[in-house]
Amino acid sequence: MSDTVNTTSLQEENTSEAEVLDKLAYTKKRYLTPKEIAAYVLVNFGQKNLSQFITNSRQVFLMQYAGLSGGAYAAITSFATIYDALDDTISGLIIDRTRTRWGRVRPFFILPLPLWILGGFMLYSTPNLSQTGLSIYFAIATIIYGLGMSYFNAWNLMIYNITPNINERNSLITTTKFFELFGVWLPSLLPFILTALPKITPSISQTGIYKGFAGFMLIFSAFFAVYGFFNMRERIPLQSREEMKKTSVWGSLKNIFTNRPLLAIILSDFFNNFKAVGGATESFFWLNNTGSYANGGICGLFTGIPNYFMVPIASKLVKKFGARTTAIAAGLFGFGAYMLLFALGFPFGNIFGDSFGSHHVLNLACVVFLLTVAGLPNKIITVCNPILTADALDYMEWKHGLRNEALVTTVQGYFTKLAGTITGALSGLVFEWIDYEALTDAAGNAIPNTDPGILRGIWTVFCILPALARGLYGLSFILYPIHGELQQRMIVELADKRAAVLEEM
Repeated sequence: MSDTVNTTSLQEENTSEAEVLDKLAYTKKRYLTPKEIAAYVLVNFGQKNLSQFITNSRQVFLMQYAGLSGGAYAAITSFATIYDALDDTISGLIIDRTRTRWGRVRPFFILPLPLWILGGFMLYSTPNLSQTGLSIYFAIATIIYGLGMSYFNAWNLMIYNITPNINERNSLITTTKFFELFGVWLPSLLPFILTALPKITPSISQTGIYKGFAGFMLIFSAFFAVYGFFNMRERIPLQSREEMKKTSVWGSLKNIFTNRPLLAIILSDFFNNFKAVGGATESFFWLNNTGSYANGGICGLFTGIPNYFMVPIASKLVKKFGARTTAIAAGLFGFGAYMLLFALGFPFGNIFGDSFGSHHVLNLACVVFLLTVAGLPNKIITVCNPILTADALDYMEWKHGLRNEALVTTVQGYFTKLAGTITGALSGLVFEWIDYEALTDAAGNAIPNTDPGILRGIWTVFCILPALARGLYGLSFILYPIHGELQQRMIVELADKRAAVLEEM
């Protein structure tokens, strides 16, 4: 009798294990075709080019060439951020509840294109208006561009829906981040064009170059967005319209705010966005502290090189140590590197980053080297972030049976925009505090400012804010619980749930 019971028990255990392995096979299957991988990479490539250009050039264009004051820029950024936060609630709910023959996410690859293309063209125009008129005009342009991007950014949710295979998803993230590196090539050409072209062809101004470059980048990104729409699929099973109606917005928000992994990610994003203040001063730094925009282009040629090695290294680090530990280490390393840069300044003949002085080549080499070191964690962070976010969304589905990615990104967006409001205001106000004056020649081309107080103010913001942003980013993931045994249990049980849904379908 005992042998019979034991045999039966063993058979049941083996059957149970076989069922689990069978359901796990659903998460191990390869889904993505080369064409689909290429489509995802190209959409990201176009979007990266555009966002890199906008981020690096918008403030300097509006203040240096369009005639907007630092205070007006701060006010516009704050107002637009608050508006975007309100709009994101609506867009998040709409995207989460969208069910079409093309999927939930894909329609938003192309529907918002007219808005962000129009807004982008407006941002790089120079209307002949008063300071008040300019403020209103560029506020409208910023809102139109932001509204279009609120819906277009739904394409970022595709990575969470394109495949249920976690390893395939992580591999696609790494591949995308590698090819994304080429997305900085086009924007990095701008400083050289701004410096050289007006000298070769005096009839072409730096203002005209900005306008032409902006038009090219907008059309370039839009083309790949349309291409992606026709060449990708969504594969993660979602709630039906009827099930979505049963889930209240408050219930969804409650699930988000009780999701500890998401809270850690939201906190890390909030802190990491403060790096944008330092980034917003880059063009001002290269022009004023070093004497030429071209120095920034030269720096970009070198600082970008290690990224091609750091992306595959990031993949190996994630596999060996996990995304959480890797993100913590990357953040703390970045903090130390930026603080070292600030402490050294321009060590050959000048301190505090005032100016290169007579030791131009040596100081430039030193700054380029230290910025290269400080930038080593950048691609590690960009690889870790989507992996950690994807795991947090899986955690939410595992705990609550929901995948409200758009609403989740809306909540993330609130904190991102809160940080953006602060950084945007600081980016403009810091120039008011240091009494920055934009100098131009008779042709309207920029001239470096040489006031020591102004140069030290730019240098401080350029170094300290990125240092704090990186350090606090890394520390935030101490609160992230998805690792080790919990992560393995989640993978198995989530596969079981998804397999059951597919069987019903």
